[in-house]
Amino acid sequence: MYKKIVSLLPAATEIVCALGLEKNLVGRSHECDFPESVKQLPVCSEANFADNLGSKEIDVKVKELLTDALSVYTVNRELIKQLAPDIVITQAQCEVCAVSLKDVEDALENYLDKQARIISLQPNSLDDVFRDIATIADALNVTPVGNILLEELHQRVDIIRHKLKFSENKPTVVCIEWLEPLMVSGNWVPELVSIAGGTPILTEAGKPSAYVQWEDICMFDPEILIIMPCGFPIERTLKEIDILFKLPGFAEMKAVKNKGVYIADGNQYFNRPGPRIVDSIEILAEIINPKQFVFGYEGNGWIRFSL
Repeated sequence: MYKKIVSLLPAATEIVCALGLEKNLVGRSHECDFPESVKQLPVCSEANFADNLGSKEIDVKVKELLTDALSVYTVNRELIKQLAPDIVITQAQCEVCAVSLKDVEDALENYLDKQARIISLQPNSLDDVFRDIATIADALNVTPVGNILLEELHQRVDIIRHKLKFSENKPTVVCIEWLEPLMVSGNWVPELVSIAGGTPILTEAGKPSAYVQWEDICMFDPEILIIMPCGFPIERTLKEIDILFKLPGFAEMKAVKNKGVYIADGNQYFNRPGPRIVDSIEILAEIINPKQFVFGYEGNGWIRFSL
């Protein structure tokens, strides 16, 4: 049966396309931009703050909206009604990262001319991401295609695990998810770091990203520092990187002295729990174990940063 899909989550859009069902997509969120061809789809949401704000300004604005019980995003329900989807995909994990389940339910309840199934994703681990791919494949009646996709993704992860099976060197790694205020990456990222051969610190796999004090990072003095702000491409992170190197003690950190500071594309990779989460593992493997892995992401997915 032909099913029309509106995806309000970039990762879900990528999952649908990886399952070979891009033709079924009739609408997307304002953040869905991969593959490039989905940009031609009608945009069914928008952020309730300006796109050109800095990290601190975004944090303040988002907190103001949430404090006032307002949504960070607006769902265009008139457009979605016109598109008449059979399935709407969103998420229930983070009100800040993308259009939430509540936003969708509030906008569409008793509004559409036909009953649409709302699929809400809430991944906290790598297994959850894989499970979400299976869930969408099942909902779209392409379970065999989903199984093939998952097998390919598992094989890529297993290659990395196998090559590092007897590796004893596991450098300490801090992944920064937000610059001001400082946050370290949680959820699936610590697990990805471990698979890639590192030791994640100041965070715990499966737990939400957390605010940290700069003094705590300095105290642990990680061997590798990876900066991957949520929703930021490398170019945008570079515009705000001085927030970090102006902090006391930055230049004396082990990672800085040993040229172990990197900027990764948090927007396209690490913050998108879809098929390219495995690309994120490969990026980390290149950074943490450059002698064992060269996948070709340097310059695009990540760069080395030096003062």
